[in-house]
Amino acid sequence: MTPASTGPVIQAAYRRALSRGNALARALRAVEHAAGLRPTVVMTYWDPVHRHGPERLARLLADAGAAGAMVVDLPEDQADCWQAAAKAVNLSTPRLVPRHLADTGLATVAASASGWLYAPASTAPTGYRGPLDVPALADFTTRLRAASPLPVVSGMGISTPGLAERVAPLVDAVVIGTPVVRALMTAPEQAPSLTTAFAHALTPYATTETRA
Repeated sequence: MTPASTGPVIQAAYRRALSRGNALARALRAVEHAAGLRPTVVMTYWDPVHRHGPERLARLLADAGAAGAMVVDLPEDQADCWQAAAKAVNLSTPRLVPRHLADTGLATVAASASGWLYAPASTAPTGYRGPLDVPALADFTTRLRAASPLPVVSGMGISTPGLAERVAPLVDAVVIGTPVVRALMTAPEQAPSLTTAFAHALTPYATTETRA
């Protein structure tokens, strides 16, 4: 995922958050709240990391209780810098891995990751609600597992509980973003039941095992 692949729902949520000011302070409060309930990994873009400074932002996230932070559009020439800053405060550094990378590219990205690897379920922008090429995703996850022992997580385009159930056997975890954000922005009262529906779809595949 890059800023260009961010769909309209997530873009609208970003604009709303930014328009209210003090975005970093409010984000850190949200991380602190979430981390008090469950292990929390933050997703962000390189622009705020660069603007606030990798070392400072990593420290702020760690102090708020985050377990990790994934910079979805992390430039390769900044990967070592970000990894060092995060490692210094015990943050994991998951990496998004584009589908188009050759095996050598997969190995390079995997080497700068910790926690897990993110395999997009679709190559379309976030919020895509069409069919998924599940066999193509299966092939991609196989390549990722050959390149790294890290767990593989998938998201983007997993728009319904039914699709989540189809993707779940291929990966170690599923990320649901736009469907929940859309509900929070348009019908907040429906967000809990929607989240529950996704959770129930994934329950048969839940495991306490952790890959090396």
